[in-house]
Amino acid sequence: MIGAGVAGLALARGLLAAGHEAEVYEEAPELRTAGGSVSLWPGSTAILEELKADHAGVGRRLETLESWGSDGRRLLTVDLTVPERRYGHPVVHVARRELVELLSDGVPVTYGVRAEQVVPERAEARLSDGRTVRGDVLVGADGRRSVVREALWGEDRAKLSGWVTWQGFTTIPTALTEDHRAVMIAGRQGLCGLIPAGRGRLLWWFDVKAAPGGPFWADDPHVVERLRERFRGWADPVPGILDTITDIDFFPHHKQPIPEVWGKGPTTLAGDSAHTMPPTMAQGANQALEDAWLLARSLGDLRAYERARSRVVRRPARMAGTELTDRQGPIVRLIPDGLATTVYASMLRRYSTYLLTAS
Repeated sequence: MIGAGVAGLALARGLLAAGHEAEVYEEAPELRTAGGSVSLWPGSTAILEELKADHAGVGRRLETLESWGSDGRRLLTVDLTVPERRYGHPVVHVARRELVELLSDGVPVTYGVRAEQVVPERAEARLSDGRTVRGDVLVGADGRRSVVREALWGEDRAKLSGWVTWQGFTTIPTALTEDHRAVMIAGRQGLCGLIPAGRGRLLWWFDVKAAPGGPFWADDPHVVERLRERFRGWADPVPGILDTITDIDFFPHHKQPIPEVWGKGPTTLAGDSAHTMPPTMAQGANQALEDAWLLARSLGDLRAYERARSRVVRRPARMAGTELTDRQGPIVRLIPDGLATTVYASMLRRYSTYLLTAS
């Protein structure tokens, strides 16, 4: 495997448990723990249980997903205990650091080496330390800027969607910090999301429209002040969070076409290298785990793995690409909570190869 993110670590863990040999090479000098937190849907928490990655002591179990107006009025509530009961596994929100630490336990990774050249037909990679490594199968799990994908596909096909995310954690006490609710607050200025991540942390994020080089882009020295100005006057706890921002991370939203076949010969892809998508549907880590689960069972037919996964992963990718979550407005109050819950539970199954296969 090239890459020790969620996809690479989960795949290596699954392969080792099945009696295979697995080598993982990672460009970073140590385990990549940066980033905020991720929501794991029932298919993913089931996969973690199969991988013997015990998530019971980390993160926060979620019971509802709520949409609010910027004035604090609740517009819509999705009952997440319904898919939990239907599929037998909970929805959990967990810090990315804790997720990769769980997955990396017992997985041998060589850090501080990057793949500089890949020969897909021979499952061969030349590394930055001068070595050339080969295997029966080579998996590119090296993210959006994947070297393996470049060798397979050529130029980067991902395009900016026009939206960006600024996010971080707060430990100031709020009504949501120790709760089991995920909240999305939408208005004409953009979207604010708030989800408890356990251990006294609340993930916050702001989605806004932005273009490279302009306001709200990565190198904007006044971004915190701009966020405070734009979202000033929104309902609690938004003002208090804005007042205490210190560390803040930037994520541009990319859309990437997903072909039916990802690889060539004994080389394939997993995770963001195969299907980068905007984070608006909270599917990135989930689809990486789904890739790892199926690929560990499909080493004998990589093209079948790719076709099966492409059929499923295109669904959340297309939905995320619309940025519908960021565009939601007061009209969502017209949708009955029960109907929204039923649709959401069915959607989670359609987005999961694991759940589709299990049923």
